[in-house]
Amino acid sequence: MSLRLGDTAPDFTAETTEGTINFHEWLGDSWGMLFSHPADYTPVCTTELGRTAKMKDDFAKKNVKVLAVSVDDLESHKGWINDINETQGCTVNFPIIADEDKKVAGLYDMIHPNADNNLTVRSVFIIGPDKKIKLMLTYPASTGRNFNELLRVIDSLQLTANYSVATPADWKDGEDVVIAPAIADEDIPEKFPKGHKKIKPYLRTTPQPNR
Repeated sequence: MSLRLGDTAPDFTAETTEGTINFHEWLGDSWGMLFSHPADYTPVCTTELGRTAKMKDDFAKKNVKVLAVSVDDLESHKGWINDINETQGCTVNFPIIADEDKKVAGLYDMIHPNADNNLTVRSVFIIGPDKKIKLMLTYPASTGRNFNELLRVIDSLQLTANYSVATPADWKDGEDVVIAPAIADEDIPEKFPKGHKKIKPYLRTTPQPNR
């Protein structure tokens, strides 16, 4: 199954380290981050899940629920969590899906045969409260993810969902944004009362409107 931005995130019911969940019901009105791991007891994933546990409050402040998936079973997950807590100085505080039958991996196209027939790639899906896929990122199994970048992207997605703006290269929360091309010059003062700068007819910036 080939997913694209704007598609409805496939729903599923799965066993996790925090009980059975129905994905869409579990998300409720929250944003979600679903991210996959090649296997339990792998070094890079151990650091990633530890990092996520330490940053869970940062995600929660943005109304984002986090959900990991690995193709091993619940008992394996429980043992691995002990290792994660010990080595990363954290307490894993979010669910990890036990995807033994690779159902979730299949729904989200996380198995890439040319990379590995059995292990999932490091995929990330950011999903909006409308259950639509807002972002997809895929890393090779050898490369750990940058979770500060994922928070930055979430800031951008949530901002641009509510205002007629886009975020420029390397943008961070609090910095100026780009006014959408569809907004006519004469409508800018009403929509963006903080002022704006016209660099080119197609490139107009304004202070972040929700700050």
